[in-house]
Amino acid sequence: MQGQDAVNTARAFHDALPLTGIVLTKLDGDARGGAALSVRQVTGAPIKFAGVSEKIEGLEAFDPRRMADRILGMGDILALVEQAQREVDVQAAQQLATKIKAGEQFDLNDFLMQLQQMNKMGGLRGMLDKLPADMQAKAGQADMGRAERDMRRMQGIIHSMTPQERHKPDVIKATRKRRIAAGAGVQVQEVNRLLKQYEQMRDMMKKMKGGGMMKMMKRLGGMKGLGGMPKMPF
Repeated sequence: MQGQDAVNTARAFHDALPLTGIVLTKLDGDARGGAALSVRQVTGAPIKFAGVSEKIEGLEAFDPRRMADRILGMGDILALVEQAQREVDVQAAQQLATKIKAGEQFDLNDFLMQLQQMNKMGGLRGMLDKLPADMQAKAGQADMGRAERDMRRMQGIIHSMTPQERHKPDVIKATRKRRIAAGAGVQVQEVNRLLKQYEQMRDMMKKMKGGGMMKMMKRLGGMKGLGGMPKMPF
């Protein structure tokens, strides 16, 4: 429901049962912003919450200044940081940082944790919605729906592995790949693709062994501004 439809619905509700506050769902575009202004004018009731996804976690307090930034294409990085503060498991992140600093290998359990953290952040689409318009345009060239399906598929592949395989991915050879693929309901090529992405992530973690990751995780515990925003796993 957009534009005039939203206004008509709000007016009908207000006439039947005077509203004390308004919740607008999926408030992530120009039309929604226009509806917000119109509904506020028609009912006189304040907009208290904005739903930015279909999940209860996507309900956030309405902030007119930050919503105006979204409508103008400036994004809402602060909301992304606040969401990271709420959703990211800081203790697990710090344990991973300590593990990498000690020279232990980043394994598939760690990779799975990174994917799960992204899910808690609303997935790729949820994070993209809060970025400035120019960054959204660049990322928008990718198929976000397919990317999120790939993320779910990767988690399914890892869950199809044994604890030993997750801990020591080097033992995953042809026979194991076929079994994992069958268990996850995918082709062996998908298992190979996952392992390649994992290796890229592992190599990146090795480069952060010198302490860069530990500093990042320390900032994560008390983010101020943008300095502590966690990195994506890809």
